[in-house]
Amino acid sequence: MADCRRPVSSRPSVTIVMKFGGTSLADAGRIREVARIVSEAAARSPVVVVSAHAGVTDLLDHLAREAAAGRAESRAIAELHVKVLRDLGLPEDIARPLLAELDELLHGVSLVRELSPRTLDHVLSFGERLSARTVAAHFRAAGLDATAIDAFDAGVLTDSNYGRARPTPDSAREIAQRIAAVRGVPVVTGYIGRDPRGHITTLGRNGSDYSAAIFGHAIGAAEIQIWTDVDGVMTADPRVVPDAQRIPAMTYEEAAELAYYGGKVLHPATIQPAVAKEIPVRVLNTHRPDSGGTLIARAVPGAVAPVTSITSRRGVAMLNVVSTRMLGQVGFMARLFEVLARHEIVVDHVATSEVSVTLTSDAASDLDAAARELEPIAEARLERGKATVSIVGRGMRTHGEVVPRALATLHDAGIDPQLITQSALRTSVSLVLEEPEAARAVRALHSRLIESRVAAADSAGYARSESSPPARSR
Repeated sequence: MADCRRPVSSRPSVTIVMKFGGTSLADAGRIREVARIVSEAAARSPVVVVSAHAGVTDLLDHLAREAAAGRAESRAIAELHVKVLRDLGLPEDIARPLLAELDELLHGVSLVRELSPRTLDHVLSFGERLSARTVAAHFRAAGLDATAIDAFDAGVLTDSNYGRARPTPDSAREIAQRIAAVRGVPVVTGYIGRDPRGHITTLGRNGSDYSAAIFGHAIGAAEIQIWTDVDGVMTADPRVVPDAQRIPAMTYEEAAELAYYGGKVLHPATIQPAVAKEIPVRVLNTHRPDSGGTLIARAVPGAVAPVTSITSRRGVAMLNVVSTRMLGQVGFMARLFEVLARHEIVVDHVATSEVSVTLTSDAASDLDAAARELEPIAEARLERGKATVSIVGRGMRTHGEVVPRALATLHDAGIDPQLITQSALRTSVSLVLEEPEAARAVRALHSRLIESRVAAADSAGYARSESSPPARSR
């Protein structure tokens, strides 16, 4: 590998952000591949954002809850990180200070038998912090000058909404200044920040994507790259639809809708900072860097297909609120949503009639308490075990046959949707089903709305457009 060391200086104005997920950093072999990818991009002045090693965040969550039950144990985390360091030929001392801090924190949790959201965020932060130090150390050993930096030391200031914090509006200038002063390649922790009181916060699960977009926006990056273990954004989850195809290019709004409605490749908030500065986002496969990936931008070339992708989300609850007091009365809906807001319930879909409201939310929300509070003014019935299946595509604006074909497809499959909603932008249609029917619905809709159209286009001799792969320095 060529020596890519640079002297201490301000970073160039044109740079890229490269985020690597947990599966891309799962072990020593994959970290070596990441080093090769970053080295080849050295001429583009990369800022690297890292997740925790695969499985570490879940393990930390488990250990935190075990500690709250009086069973403090951090050995599994220590063994995992020490093994990665040994396999990379790096000194174990790199991880020792953080591992000692984690052990002390878990011991404290076990003594008080309490795990607050703030403390849980602190525990979860160790995954990214350990990963960044390991990755940066390997970069240096491989001849690529690099510096590990925690996101909060890089200027990421957030609110105090532990577990799903959001950066403050004034973070961007501080981030740009601090990143510019970092020696070599900055290897920054994804997923975490710090609130005004100095407490560590997290941005929500899979929030490293969001971190990459935050840094890309702050430094005015030329491109944000999300490196993962799939070839790009797919027309469906390949685990559900084996014949799912890579989507060469899609718009910001399609990607945002797809992420929100259950797409696994991107964090739902990822697109927001990129859109503000129209920074293209490219999803790429760490294990197949030349596969082309998916380009996400304001506008994309080529013909517009009616449907871009079909996704699903499980673990959904549906709340039916029925009351004759709604009929012609001002303020009923305001009171309903006031109750939901007080219980911090995020509403996904809403449908109304003269005397009823039906809405859906993540089943983990405190819907039971909200339903009880609504009893004096309405009959509130909560149904769990639901799933949403969403059809996403900007082409639906001009192809009015999509919804009728979708409903006919489900009817033929013997699946009865319980709720149907369409986005205001007319780029998505979502259907609420019984959870066991979700996978079958996705397969049927993919076959009818995507595979059959692609087959027809191929038989007619139409060429499918492809986005160009990312530029790579060699």
